[in-house]
Amino acid sequence: MKINATCVVSALVLFAATGVHAADANKANVYRDYTDTVAPADQDAYEAAVKAFNQCLREHGVKYSWVAWGHETGNTYKYSYIAGPVAWADFDTMHTQMKPCDSTWRTKANAHLKGETSAFMVEQADMSHEPKGGDKNAVPQLIDVIFFTVKEGRDAHEAFTGAVKKIAAAADKSGWSSPFRTFEVRRGDVGAPDYVVLLPNKNWADVGAEPNPPLWKMVEGVYGKADADALRKSFGESIKDSSSHIDSYNEELTYSAPKK
Repeated sequence: MKINATCVVSALVLFAATGVHAADANKANVYRDYTDTVAPADQDAYEAAVKAFNQCLREHGVKYSWVAWGHETGNTYKYSYIAGPVAWADFDTMHTQMKPCDSTWRTKANAHLKGETSAFMVEQADMSHEPKGGDKNAVPQLIDVIFFTVKEGRDAHEAFTGAVKKIAAAADKSGWSSPFRTFEVRRGDVGAPDYVVLLPNKNWADVGAEPNPPLWKMVEGVYGKADADALRKSFGESIKDSSSHIDSYNEELTYSAPKK
């Protein structure tokens, strides 16, 4: 799914999203992302620090895994770590289990950081598509990460989410071969996107290959040209800004929890 776009939610929408937390508190559909920016000269020392931190997690038997990603495009001196999917309450347990290793991180890694951001991401199943027989939990070698910032106001928010839901429904109905996963970003602070769409890729050839059929042709095949054009217009008009980058899976910096 080759798309461009991004979003900032109005206060009304933010309050509405906050109210949903109680309803989905027990669903294991939440991820946490940490993204570190490292000075070029400090990369070796930083990576050694991450490995030391992971060793500490192993020694304490931390049961939550973190998948590490290196940024291949955009700012290539960034590293992202994603834990999940878990329920909201699991982050309390995660915090307790990882606390003994806080000092390891602070003493070994912090000195090499130029900055760090963190946010929660809640997967939106009805805004995502996995082809039959696919495994969304398999870790791809590369991911295309697309940030979406939506225009302010309830109408724009509903237009964006409604359009992506219809795209996902069309992909499911047509058996489209290109998977994509949509996440709502929560508590990301100023400048964070409102939604993230992840596109898995096996290799660089996969990154460069266009879907067959292309996204909007697939949508047109399900809804017809007039409705597809209207959907595309509504989607485009809901977006305030967008950006994208490619991340690669970093096995050496990934922490895999011990198997039960």
